Formats: sequence, C-alpha cells, structure tokens
Amino acid sequence: MYVTGARGVGKTVMLNALGDLARHRKWQVIDETAESKFMQRLIETLRQSPRRGIGSVTLPSASMSVAGTPVDAQVNLGSVEFEAAEHALNFRMAMTERLDKLEKKNRGILITLDEVQASSLPEMRSLATAVQHLIRERRNVAFVFAGLPSMVEDVINDDVLTFLRRAERRHLGDVPLAEVRKAFQETITQNGKHADADTLDTLAQATNGYPFMIQLVGYWAWRDSQANTQDSQDELTIENAREGIKQAKIKLGDMVHGPALDGLSAMGRDYLLAMAQDDGPSATSDIAKRLERDLGYANVYRTQLIKEDIIYQSSYGYVDFKLPYLRDYLREHDAYHQMRKNLSGSE
Repeated sequence: MYVTGARGVGKTVMLNALGDLARHRKWQVIDETAESKFMQRLIETLRQSPRRGIGSVTLPSASMSVAGTPVDAQVNLGSVEFEAAEHALNFRMAMTERLDKLEKKNRGILITLDEVQASSLPEMRSLATAVQHLIRERRNVAFVFAGLPSMVEDVINDDVLTFLRRAERRHLGDVPLAEVRKAFQETITQNGKHADADTLDTLAQATNGYPFMIQLVGYWAWRDSQANTQDSQDELTIENAREGIKQAKIKLGDMVHGPALDGLSAMGRDYLLAMAQDDGPSATSDIAKRLERDLGYANVYRTQLIKEDIIYQSSYGYVDFKLPYLRDYLREHDAYHQMRKNLSGSE
C-alpha cells in the first residue's frame, strides 16, 4: 500500500497506526525513512547486528620516473562496488531468515517507509524487487510507503518499479467537521475540563478539517486554558479557543505553508499569489490574465498545484485553496504586495 496527501494531512500518523495494528497481531514492524542508505539499515535491523558489505575498494595509484625525471603517470587498476548491487539479494536473504522464524508462529513482517522521494529511487528499486519476490513466495510480508503525491508518482512511474503501481492506494484528505468537534469534546472531557457548544464549534470550524490544524488548535487552546489562572480550572473558554486558533495559524504558516511554497516552482508560487487576490474561489481565466499568460500555459501549473493538494477545483473554471489559511499567509508576505504593486503599475 502507498499513502499520499499534502503536508500535515497525517501520512506519518497513518503509518504509525498501521504499525500498531501489525504489532497487535505480534508481527515485527520496521519503520524507516527514505533517507540515504535506508536499505543497509533495514538489513542490519533484520539481522539485529551490523554486517556491512564492501561498498568500494580504492587501489593505490603508481607513479614512475623516466630518465630521472618524475612523470605524473597514474596506473588506474579500477575499483570494486558490491554494496548497491547486492542490496536486494542481501535484504531478501535477511527477510527470509527472519520470516522462517516468525512464520512458525503465524507471524510476519511489516515494513513502513516514510518520505519517499525521487532521490531514493535506486534503493527503492532494490527494496521493491526483494518484496515482490517475497510476495510471490507467499511469505508473511507487508510493505507500506508514504510521501507527497508528486514524489510518490515519480517513484511508482519508474520503469523498474512497475510492481508498485499495483499497490493499494490511500489518499488522505480532510476530516469531517462533525468528527473534529466530537474529538475535541471527548478529549477535553476526558482530561477534566468542559467546553460549551459555541467553543466546540469555534474550535472545529477553525481547523477546516485539516489534520495538522486539529492538533495545533487543540494544543494551543488547551495550553492557553492552563496558563490563564483567571479562567475556571475546569473550563476551556471561547477566549482560550480564540487565542489557541491565533497561535495555531502562526505555527501552521511556519511549519506547513512556508515549506510547501519553498518546494514549488516560481510560476507555481506566482499562480498562488494571483489566486490570493480573490476573497473566495478564483476564475482560472482571471488568474491567467494576472500572470499575463495564456490559459493553457497557466493550467499546467493549476494541474500541478491540484496534484500537490494545495488547491482544488471548486467548480467548473474555478479553483480555491485547499491548504487552510494559505490565502492569509500569502497576503501577509512581501511577495504578494510586490505583485499587487506590479499589476497596478501595468494597468
């Protein structure tokens, strides 16, 4: 299975939840992040001791002299590279050894891999090759990986990784506000406080159903209720909610909006800045005019932003922000005001 979604939508939390289910069934769970040399770390975890293969051998070069005069002649005798080529085989062998023991008790192994990206392709090929063989052998093995939509698409569309295209897909989205309100109410009550209906509605609506915002709003509202000694000790008030929402928006900008924008092309950011001029859904034709591009050109970036779960098509010919409060974040930054200034000058 692979899990995709925007930043802050709960991909890592989902991997953790699946891991908990597997552990409940007494399976071994190995959690990894798709950073450099993750295959070596997986192998070492399975063997429960480091066994490093030969990564490279550098042979000494030779110099020579002619008629007493040094000559910078190097004799290159080549090099030896084993580690990358043997990753798939070593991993498969390590998995087989471990599964032989676990399957006697009807158990297996779940591997979760977070933050998959194109730079991890060589090791992903090794991992997928080994997992495919183990599944064909009907071993008790499961593999779940997660990443941003565009990153995962780059991986599964690799010519060598066609096996992964058949994986079950789960695209994470927003949580219904009724469920958010219920979660706030239960959590507040279970921890010894009370919140009235207006406060619960305010908290839930401020999240827009965005999972990370649910965490932020809840955390900062609760923290404010604990810090304000003039408030009732057993009450989370509307004032606590409003202050929590204010702090949550600041943190959301720092932790989600900023990184999301940093990962976009210049034209992708300009597209969002053009959208931010509207108080609600933006007409794609208006955006193209503001960018001084034809509609076809602008739609290339529209499609990419939709794919990244940053915006969505609200109705035919219109788009709106999917990341909550991104419009506000853009309006608060210099690039937006500079763009408005340039557009005013051009008019």
